[in-house]
Amino acid sequence: MARSEARVLTDRPHRYAKQLASHLGRRLETEWDQESGKGSIVFASGRGELLAEEGALLLSVEGADEDLDRLEDVVGRHLVRFGNKDELVAEWHRDNGTPGSVQRRHEED
Repeated sequence: MARSEARVLTDRPHRYAKQLASHLGRRLETEWDQESGKGSIVFASGRGELLAEEGALLLSVEGADEDLDRLEDVVGRHLVRFGNKDELVAEWHRDNGTPGSVQRRHEED
């Protein structure tokens, strides 16, 4: 399994993690624990984790190499859309040293 991580700077990591887990939970199996600030997402082709900490939301996805682009995009795109006003940026870094994808607000949004 390949792994990719993103550290998204925000003053509201718990809020965004809860919103992301709730939204993705409509189609996927998700969990969110407000007290611990931890959550998970189960995809058909992998897994994601959420960790809210002071000043940042840590995201991670695991899957086959060929699935990482899609997993990064699903998690990052939804988060950036929720945080449009806060101009959130999800920049992914893969455990094999290759750069991952980047999701950010588009100027026309």
